[in-house]
Amino acid sequence: MPYLSADDIEQLRAQFDRQLDVGLHHGAQLAVYVDGDLVVDFAGGSTGPDGDETTPETRHLLFSCTKPFAGVGLHQLVEQGELDYDDRVVEHWPEFADDGTQKASITVRQVLSHTAGIPFGEFDDQPERWGDWDAVVAAMEDIEPVFEPGTTPAYHATNYGWLVGELVRRCSGQPVEEYVAENVFEPLGMGDTGIGLRDDEPDTVATLAGYETSERCHDVEEGLEDPTDVAAFNQEATHRAVIPAANGIGTARDMARFYACLANGGSLDGTQLLTEATVDEATTTHAETESDGTLSRPARYGLGVWTGGLAADMFGAASKERMFGHAGLGSSFGWGDPELNVGFALVTNGIREESFEHAARVGQLSDAVRLLLQD
Repeated sequence: MPYLSADDIEQLRAQFDRQLDVGLHHGAQLAVYVDGDLVVDFAGGSTGPDGDETTPETRHLLFSCTKPFAGVGLHQLVEQGELDYDDRVVEHWPEFADDGTQKASITVRQVLSHTAGIPFGEFDDQPERWGDWDAVVAAMEDIEPVFEPGTTPAYHATNYGWLVGELVRRCSGQPVEEYVAENVFEPLGMGDTGIGLRDDEPDTVATLAGYETSERCHDVEEGLEDPTDVAAFNQEATHRAVIPAANGIGTARDMARFYACLANGGSLDGTQLLTEATVDEATTTHAETESDGTLSRPARYGLGVWTGGLAADMFGAASKERMFGHAGLGSSFGWGDPELNVGFALVTNGIREESFEHAARVGQLSDAVRLLLQD
């Protein structure tokens, strides 16, 4: 049975501290579950350039690591019979598209696997409207496909969250942030995690800092086609919005617990989030490309998660396709490994360049964990 010895944990801590020592980020957290037990829960550095000490309880903006949280909410509704993966979105959201149009053919499976064909649009450049859910819904109803639905894997950076979030609302009757809180975070004991901040929560989220945060974070060779205004994500208004693809707020400890549950077949400590069959379906590769229509790099998509096994991916240098997880913009990454029964999460407040550098620093820690477990 895989385990981490005291010496292993000390070696892993040295790797974690090294990334802080060389200034890759101001603060960071690393958490690892093995066979359902939290065996690593590191924190170090500061909550910002002039911030307090980062602790395991420090809450961070998780960027796109939010996507699997919302996705699990939708998977639960599939299990409950409220919808099916091959349903067309218009069956649950009639205003989404006009009958007979190309857009009307988009299915729930295509939304979850980033093959819906509507990866970006005008609403991406209107962050001042992202806190207005009515505006979100209207924008998704107005958007037209960039690619023929079902043909082109293309990362839906924010639209994934708007689409999944509204489907959750239509099928459950609850806003997505409330549904996921009640049916994912609370049952699993993820008490420091939410999709945005509740009205009664103070804004103590760690400050994003590092690579070009005063302006924009963009790699012109490989990465998101449109730069992301990172400074906007330090604003309280963004923290309090509901952006199911981008403004999850939480800790590495909670994220690792989430992946430990999924890696264990959907159950942990007596709480069942999903059946093992649903986890298998969600974490199997449903779409794959050598050049993603948004990211311009190889990609593999499950249903709401990325899958491993690609060269130089963040799951590690020799990852396997059955590994699954998700990255956040230069800041965080979480994965589950069902073969080793491991949940892993790295969370930082240090934005870095988005292609090789981010993959290399996360992959280094992913590799360290997997190698130590297999010794």
